[in-house]
Amino acid sequence: MESKHNIDKISAAGVLVAFGIIYGDIGTSPLYAMQAILLNEVITEELIYGSISCVFWTLSLLTTIKYVILILRADNRGEGGIFALYALVRKHAKWLTVPAVIGGSTLLADGIITPPISVSSAVEGLQLIYPDIQTIPIVISILTVIFVIQAFGTKVVGRAFGPIMVTWFMMLGVLGFFQVIKHPEILRAFNPMYGIRLLTQHPGGFWMLGAVFLCTTGAEALYSDLGHCGRENIRISWVFVKICLLLNYFGQGAWLISELGNTLEGRKPFYEIMPEWWLLPGVVIATMAAVIASQAVITGSFTLISEAIRLNFWPKVRLNYPSDQKGQLYVPSINWLLWLGCTGVVLYFEKSSNMEAAYGLAITLTMIMTTILFSYYLYLKRVNLYIVIAFMLFYLCIEISFLGANLLKFTHGGWFTILVGAIVAGLMTVWLRAFYIKLRLTEYTKIDKFLPALHELSRDISIPKYATHLVFMTNASRATEIETKVIYSIFQKRPKRADIYWFLHVDTTDDPYTMEYKVMADDDDDDNVIKINFRLGFRVEQRINLFFRKVVEDMVLNKEVDITSRYESLNRQNITGDFRFVVLERFLSFENDLPFFEQMVMKTYFFVKDFTTAEDKWFGLDSSSVKIEKVPLIIRPVENIKLRRVYN
Repeated sequence: MESKHNIDKISAAGVLVAFGIIYGDIGTSPLYAMQAILLNEVITEELIYGSISCVFWTLSLLTTIKYVILILRADNRGEGGIFALYALVRKHAKWLTVPAVIGGSTLLADGIITPPISVSSAVEGLQLIYPDIQTIPIVISILTVIFVIQAFGTKVVGRAFGPIMVTWFMMLGVLGFFQVIKHPEILRAFNPMYGIRLLTQHPGGFWMLGAVFLCTTGAEALYSDLGHCGRENIRISWVFVKICLLLNYFGQGAWLISELGNTLEGRKPFYEIMPEWWLLPGVVIATMAAVIASQAVITGSFTLISEAIRLNFWPKVRLNYPSDQKGQLYVPSINWLLWLGCTGVVLYFEKSSNMEAAYGLAITLTMIMTTILFSYYLYLKRVNLYIVIAFMLFYLCIEISFLGANLLKFTHGGWFTILVGAIVAGLMTVWLRAFYIKLRLTEYTKIDKFLPALHELSRDISIPKYATHLVFMTNASRATEIETKVIYSIFQKRPKRADIYWFLHVDTTDDPYTMEYKVMADDDDDDNVIKINFRLGFRVEQRINLFFRKVVEDMVLNKEVDITSRYESLNRQNITGDFRFVVLERFLSFENDLPFFEQMVMKTYFFVKDFTTAEDKWFGLDSSSVKIEKVPLIIRPVENIKLRRVYN
């Protein structure tokens, strides 16, 4: 109930945060959207009214109704985004993994194109003042600074984001308003018939949808950043944002009326509606807004990856938490991969007008997948089936139309984001498939069978003591079971005598912020075998060392366990016994005889795993007290070995 209250709470601070965090992408679209729609077309009234009408109805139907009014309802304990939505529905149908993987991978691919196009569009305004200026070095320098500061966290910088974006939107509104006053006839574009006629009667009109879509590319961010801002704060702030965006688009349309019969010839309508004396301040404010747009996309990518890891979609890469602010996260590997991708985009496409061809195609797929997942969510919520079908068909029809129009961009640069998305989706598929292969074929055994042997080993003074407290990380979710490999490690690899054996298991829940644990001890008087199951949400950092210490402290206070050293000299001094962790790290055994597909999946899995964070680092264990043991993963041993003994 508390999270529900918080997500629906409206506050001035919350609204300001919403301005600073979620509207960067959609807020900077006026920089390039109209230029992309008109391209080299001869400017006519049909083209002006039709394109502005399409922009208005796209923002209204897709952004306002679908995302702000409807999809924001599908929160997972206050969290949003495609993986949060997937976590709400995944237990009910396995096929839902497909739209989740496609949507997540294309959203991540969008993170490579958004920063370059936003920053380039803003910086290119300098060419109106200094025609010979080279913008590529400036754009790359700004992008590099953006990615470098990620390691320090954005808590302090974030406080300035809100006021800057409010200034940006006010500038959009004021600039547009003065143009609309000059040509009020542009208000006819509210009539949807102008948009329909453009798409159906203008030569190549349907394909213009690919450029029209640029006005709503940031809509997914409204849902993804739900947890940072709160539902009602987003809804309230969106009213102001939409008014300012529409004023600017209509203002650009009003300016175009004075250009009838001409072509843009590389001119940007956004900068053309600015008074000449305001150009330099306008470029500076636009660049700051573009930086914020880039920051929001990068932060969203970090959050997406952290969720993907805990949903078994992504390798366990290192996650840093640079500040104590909720949601602040830094993923070094993703940060520098995004930087490489963004730099490559700038060098390859050079100008924002060229980048527009690569922009929009990937995010259209994300929106389609969100529609599918949300439709299933409505079905699970027992919404009238006809309403669910009507919602799904209506929005799939719109979004598939946008996708069809965007496919025209494929050979002109759209292939780039689709390629990136396909690589990411492939890695997600391999990781999830490998997870299920391991899960299906990992051998488990009942702990009860080995309790007498564990008690006897603990008392066997003929074996040197390995540790006072021996802690194993285990994948066995059932309280009564343990992996066979753990038993093998204790009794056979090298007998490990300890006074108390601890078995820790982590369950990742669909609830984002669950932090619970359950203790199961054996019934013997010695209580020297204890299993702890942690239930952690998919957004909770797995700091097992810290959590385990807290559990032990609670158990000591409750007099459930005695952690003092069992060595007589140390026990008399009341010194705490030593804790030693054992992490079993698997490798692919040479004894496997796998089908070709599974062999490729597992080889890819272990190849990538060599470059990722080690298990002990991932669980936040103290490296000085951790023993890593390599154990072979024998998925399917070679059968029918034709080996014949010969005699002299």
